[in-house]
Amino acid sequence: MSHTQARPVESERVALKARNVSFSWQDTPLHWVPGDPFTTHTINVLHLLLPAGERWFVHVYKQALPLVEDDRLREDVLGFIGQEAMHSQSHDEVLPHLREQGLDPTPYTAQVDWFFEKLLGDRTLPPGRARRWWLLERVALIAAIEHYTAFLGDWVLGATELDRRGADPTMLDLLRWHGAEEVEHRSVAFDLFTHLDGGYRRRARTWASAFAAIAFLWQRGVRFFLENDPTVTDPRASLKDFYDRGREGVLPGTGAMLRSIPRYLGRGYHPSHEFSTARAVAYLAASPAALAAEQAERSPKGAA
Repeated sequence: MSHTQARPVESERVALKARNVSFSWQDTPLHWVPGDPFTTHTINVLHLLLPAGERWFVHVYKQALPLVEDDRLREDVLGFIGQEAMHSQSHDEVLPHLREQGLDPTPYTAQVDWFFEKLLGDRTLPPGRARRWWLLERVALIAAIEHYTAFLGDWVLGATELDRRGADPTMLDLLRWHGAEEVEHRSVAFDLFTHLDGGYRRRARTWASAFAAIAFLWQRGVRFFLENDPTVTDPRASLKDFYDRGREGVLPGTGAMLRSIPRYLGRGYHPSHEFSTARAVAYLAASPAALAAEQAERSPKGAA
């Protein structure tokens, strides 16, 4: 057990709740970043990865819950599970819209489902050390992935260049609502990993696995979208395209992403020292989808 992590910043912790949001996609164009299929589809990969990935998060955490001996952490994990289940559903609901636009994601999502359900799914292992080892490996993988989901969430909250270029407001609200909740619960996965294990070697090893898997799946997703987009005549894409869009502010900056690596691998790392809960909460207080969900929750049952 490692005891060298930095102390959490208590003011960054908030009670987590799932917001029952919904989005209407009928007015969202295929290239919701106008004139920029590459940026559109680079971000669209989220809709392919997240439904299966976040269902997997929930599945693993339900297995880990009986091992949680801290009541406060248990409350956080339950809040995390509720939020991730809603994220999975909301991104899943974009897929029929993509099909209507001539982009059937099924061939790619089938690969993603295999990755999470088979490669990272439950294994027939004897009770005891082997079964616990596989659970802890997956808990650690989730902690590494959540470092990047929080990074992306914080980025999209401040990505004003997307607004300036006329990006679809409904898609931006989905991304920013999700991103804000990722920032809200950014410490939960790491706290659970620390509570159950916290070993530095496992943290470093699973970070490398998570980073490689995300990079591999993401580039395949972008290529899949561009090759199957009926309006794209030249589907070629490169790391330079990603780098250039990052410099323009419509995708995350390559340098910022790379600088986040040593922070996660630092022995004094704790997610509460990254990003701002206040900014996330401020967006959630203004998000059209989150406001609609809150109003619906407050309305009397059966009201029109």
